[in-house]
Amino acid sequence: MKKFNFRKVLDGLTASSPGSSSGSNSGGGAGSGSTHPAGTAGILREEIQETLTSDYFQICKTVRHGFPYQPTTLAFDPVQKILAIGTRTGAIRILGRPGVDCYCQHESGAAVLQLQFLINEGALVSASSDDTLHLWNLRQKKPAILHSLKFNRERITYCHLPFQSKWLYVGTERGNTHIVNIESFILSGYVIMWNKAIELSTKTHPGPVVHLSDSPRDEGKLLIGYENGTVVFWDLKSKRAELRVYYDEAIHSIDWHHEGKQFMCSHSDGSLTLWNLKSPSRPFQTTVPHGKSQREGRKPESCKPILKVEYKTCRNSEPFIIFSGGLSYDKACRRPSLTIMHGKAITVLEMDHPIVEFLTLCETPYPNEFQEPYAVAVLLEKDLIVVDLTQSNFPIFENPYPMDIHESPVTCTAYFADCPPDLILVLYSIGVKHKKQGYSNKEWPISGGAWNLGTQTYPEIIITGHADGSIKFWDASAITLQMLYKLKTSKVFEKQKVGEGKQTCEIVEEDPYAIQMIYWCPESRIFCVSGVSAYVIIYKFSRHEITTEIVSLEVRLQYDIEDIITPEPETSPPFPDLSSQLPSRSLSGSTNTVASEGVTKDSIPCLNVKTRPVRMPPGYQAELVIQLVWVDGEPPQQITSLAVSSAYGIVAFGNCNGLAVVDFIQKTVLLSMGTIDLYRSSDIYQRQPRSPRKNKQFIADNFCMRGLSNFYPDLTKRIRTSYQSLTELNDSPVPQELERCKSPTSDHVNGHCTSPTSQSCSSGKRLSSADVSKINRWGPGRPPFRKAQSAACMEISLPVTTEESRENSYNRSRSSSISSIDKDSKEAITALYFMESFARKNDSTISPCLFVGTSLGMVLIISLNLPSADEQRFTEPVMVLPSGTFLSLKGAVLTFSCMDRTGGLMQPPYEVWRDPNNIDENEKSWRRKLVMNCPSPSQEIGDHQYTIICSEKQAKVFSLPSQTCLYVHNITETSFILQADVVVMCNSACLACFCANGHIMIMSLPSLRPMLDVNYLPLTDMRIARTFCFTNEGQALYLVSPTEIQRLTYSQEMCDNLQDMLGDLFTPIETPEAQNRGFLKGLFGGSGQTFDREELFGEASAGKASRSLAQHIPGPGGIEGMKGAAGGVMGELTRARIALDERGQRLGELEEKTAGMMTSAEAFSKHAHELMLKYKDKKWYQF
Repeated sequence: MKKFNFRKVLDGLTASSPGSSSGSNSGGGAGSGSTHPAGTAGILREEIQETLTSDYFQICKTVRHGFPYQPTTLAFDPVQKILAIGTRTGAIRILGRPGVDCYCQHESGAAVLQLQFLINEGALVSASSDDTLHLWNLRQKKPAILHSLKFNRERITYCHLPFQSKWLYVGTERGNTHIVNIESFILSGYVIMWNKAIELSTKTHPGPVVHLSDSPRDEGKLLIGYENGTVVFWDLKSKRAELRVYYDEAIHSIDWHHEGKQFMCSHSDGSLTLWNLKSPSRPFQTTVPHGKSQREGRKPESCKPILKVEYKTCRNSEPFIIFSGGLSYDKACRRPSLTIMHGKAITVLEMDHPIVEFLTLCETPYPNEFQEPYAVAVLLEKDLIVVDLTQSNFPIFENPYPMDIHESPVTCTAYFADCPPDLILVLYSIGVKHKKQGYSNKEWPISGGAWNLGTQTYPEIIITGHADGSIKFWDASAITLQMLYKLKTSKVFEKQKVGEGKQTCEIVEEDPYAIQMIYWCPESRIFCVSGVSAYVIIYKFSRHEITTEIVSLEVRLQYDIEDIITPEPETSPPFPDLSSQLPSRSLSGSTNTVASEGVTKDSIPCLNVKTRPVRMPPGYQAELVIQLVWVDGEPPQQITSLAVSSAYGIVAFGNCNGLAVVDFIQKTVLLSMGTIDLYRSSDIYQRQPRSPRKNKQFIADNFCMRGLSNFYPDLTKRIRTSYQSLTELNDSPVPQELERCKSPTSDHVNGHCTSPTSQSCSSGKRLSSADVSKINRWGPGRPPFRKAQSAACMEISLPVTTEESRENSYNRSRSSSISSIDKDSKEAITALYFMESFARKNDSTISPCLFVGTSLGMVLIISLNLPSADEQRFTEPVMVLPSGTFLSLKGAVLTFSCMDRTGGLMQPPYEVWRDPNNIDENEKSWRRKLVMNCPSPSQEIGDHQYTIICSEKQAKVFSLPSQTCLYVHNITETSFILQADVVVMCNSACLACFCANGHIMIMSLPSLRPMLDVNYLPLTDMRIARTFCFTNEGQALYLVSPTEIQRLTYSQEMCDNLQDMLGDLFTPIETPEAQNRGFLKGLFGGSGQTFDREELFGEASAGKASRSLAQHIPGPGGIEGMKGAAGGVMGELTRARIALDERGQRLGELEEKTAGMMTSAEAFSKHAHELMLKYKDKKWYQF
């Protein structure tokens, strides 16, 4: 009788239970969860003590970087010196000094129409397009809404909050003006109706309210601007219009002169009108700044509308008049501009993008003082710039925020946490030399808030690839983002000429240099990219500038099929010929296989590498360019996987046709083979599509193998930029009879490489002209010419052979369901991984290996035989041999990793970086310093390594070299995994997965026990799938919009410490005192009476507003939010209270001094009166 170990059974139940529930939550029912067989698996399992538990994990967003997507409005607090930007998606970004960057979002998602700071009070009012006002509390690190007020019958068009006032003026589309109490967020009964504001004789509606502002001279007077050109000066106390102004053109904006006697309007005809309150019948001055001069008496020429104008005065110079728009209509090609008029000088600043809004930054918050403007913040559609007004040439400030992430659209990302600390300084020192010049020499004026480094300060680097072929390295340490270094990959290629662009590069409609994949080894500083035009570039880092030729290789990597029409056994070649390949045609797409001259393209790359010597500045310098070429009129397919090993000196990449392995030390192609040839004679799927009945089991299993495998484009679909094309799921091409495609450097007997310089008839490798003489490009055994397929055969995409000619009629009439099943026989390479491992079952020693994962869930191990001596690595050949080892999973393979028998994560071997262009090192004899990271040798017999493999459906852990499957976890059944990575957290390894249904899942290793499963983000855009990436220390990121990167953490520790890492938006600052107006100005310059808004707008005098007009909604940041923020704000409140006490003490002392002065003044008056009475009746001669 078989005995059972109850302890292990219970352990298995414990491990499998959460797996099933996790799978059902994330994808609709996981299968087996986590299991392990008896024997060796049980022994290894007991040796590893997993330290991670679910308490270590929690998901939360940390910070958002980049430019706010689709901005709509701008606001600035002149005392706190913080800036707020509202967007069309309902988001608000608040910016201060570097490190102070806060993101908050309206739950409704309605566009933000306007923002108003409560100046120096730590609060912000937002008006959204759903006609709701929100009050945000900024006295906490994560702002929260305290109150909301929803208007039911009127639409909000404009808001104005006077300085140091608690009453907010709200203009509506109907032309009415309402007043809201900021403290209680309740509507006042005081309303300025549009029909009361205009004259009774007016027969037309004045339009929506476009401007509201109180008079700098008298707070009791309100200026109301209507869209049709009417301006009303309303007396709040008497509740009547004091004066009215009419103009023929529509009004866009209004701004006061600080004395309150004049105001300026901008109009739709490109004119500016200056009005004087003493003569409101006509404008005091009318100008069309960009209009052509006309004869006297004629109306100036109309221009484009001036959307906004600001009129700011200076004490020691002429006032500034700043406006956007207003250009002449005959200059249609001119870019958007901002005009600055200072005295007689007019400066036009052209912008790269349309202007959304601008604000003038002034020294004082008081509207009745000289404004003294010092800068202009200009919000563009895709940028934020600040212009220095203190210098005559108006330079811009250098922006410390990463607002240029989207300078070219982001196509891929990579994230590295806890990387070597010297890398950031090295990259910055190289990148700072290429920074733009001409910025203002003054400090960035938006300097509010406070920020410190916090406790977690390990180095972090983010790499972004862009559509123009550029690569940007960013310092992401301590939740900030600063660009370090920019690399332009397009510089290795010749520029495309306008006339021959389509002829030379038909597979890419635009952005032929777009980056698709990034591979970076921080330790060796080897950097590799693949582009949309089917190329791979390998870079090495150097501190020295060089001028050299760029070495390039050309590789033919196409599916090889049989295309013989008539049986000719006597002339049938023993080996395939790559030059005669004719891939299948898509049934739906256009083929574009013939060039304009009528010549079929063959053996030409998509781009032309520069052949002349190229100057390479310090930094990353191109070591080798590898390009896939056209074959028989068919373009090369997109590269779907990429891996580099600096220790081996090998780069591997694959696509839907096959795998290529290149030695970048010897600049030699080691392997160029179709996917089916990697299986040799052990192909378990038997891909010959002779009849759909033959592979019944495989057909049934294939239904679940859908997901990322469907993302790969068909054979004839033209390559497009990845950030535009990944928006739909396309099926793979129609099946074909597949024939082996031997390696261009392989022996025809066993397929492994025998020489780094010998090439067979199938070779597609080409070196630069300097190296062509070293290579015999065509070896013996070139097969004879084969006849091309007929058009009918190409249409049905089926090969015609002797054996299958009987089944042609059946194949042509296959149902769509059978055809869709057979499409998956096109197997793409989806994952590659270099590692020191066991290539074959029960091997006794480890060796260099390449793990290959495919879209059908197959894992193949390729053995790499490297020269033993370091000196021989540059001359001796590298042997590449498929080992015959196959592992299988469900769904396309996504990632690999290895662990030693103690549970420690094994890093791939790498070469220690050395400067390849260092003259001192070249003079000496040097050896390559390799770090192999091999598992420790053990005398025990058994398995010594774990291999973790994750596909889009499940994860498996194998023990090597026995190849026993220890654990399997079916992650999802109804969805599929988009991104998976093995990461280190708290010195332990775990598997992190992001699923297409929005779930983020963490599993421990090696047992695959679920640690976390959170429904974080549904996949609404393929941009997220393309850019989501995990890294060590519980960090992750994705491109949340075309212009913004969202970082998040799945670490409980970082979630707990996040409050300490974020910046403070509000810091206690004493409000500057108002300037002394003087006796005469106080007597004649304005109203001597104090204006009490509370008495006028309060419920006692104005009554209650109609309940149906607006609805008050308490915000989540009210009681609960204030309780949560109390701990973080307590210190600031205490300091503020101390400061207020000190100020109160000083005010008390001032009051005592004032009382003493009044007493002495009264005594002086009394003595003067007595003296006057004493000498009142005396004559002059009596003195």
